[in-house]
Amino acid sequence: MYIVVFVTVPSKEEAHMISRKLLEEKLCACVNIIEGVNSFFWWEGKIDNANELLLVIKSSKAKLAKLIKTVKANHSYTVPEIIALPIIGGNKEYLDWINSSIR
Repeated sequence: MYIVVFVTVPSKEEAHMISRKLLEEKLCACVNIIEGVNSFFWWEGKIDNANELLLVIKSSKAKLAKLIKTVKANHSYTVPEIIALPIIGGNKEYLDWINSSIR
């Protein structure tokens, strides 16, 4: 099963570092980095906000545990956002490319 994983990060440098690490370890086929994400959230009992970047990571369910471990080991947040969603369909050639890229 293919998945999309969302991870927010505080800086472009951290986004690039985590993306490169995931790709080098063959834990994903592609990472899109979306700048200008304004996040509002509960943290330590109060509403907080931060300007972040969003990583949109294409991978497989089989790689998820290692992907999470790698993100956590390289992320500056105490509790990083790491959310995986299933890909229920798509361009067969693209999905095949994901599969061949993470072998």
